[in-house]
Amino acid sequence: MEITLLTLRSMLADAAELGAQTALTKAGLIKPWISKAEAFRRYGERTVKRWIAEGLVKPCSPSPNAVKKHISLKDIEEVNKAYNTPFYKFS
Repeated sequence: MEITLLTLRSMLADAAELGAQTALTKAGLIKPWISKAEAFRRYGERTVKRWIAEGLVKPCSPSPNAVKKHISLKDIEEVNKAYNTPFYKFS
């Protein structure tokens, strides 16, 4: 199987983006998780619910007394890149 230049370029861009996100998380500049509501806004409610039902992402509580469910930013970004889903960015 031969990888086209466009596919390779896309794969490298995705890897660089995920690497930058990991570095920013480790440096403490961004949080390692997003709320379920934020995931719904970014990727679409139906899409996120389907990913949860399929076991691709798992909501959890970041602390024992947290009320909201959160999703690992790294996990949901990896699934998003794998499924090539559009990312909705609202200002």
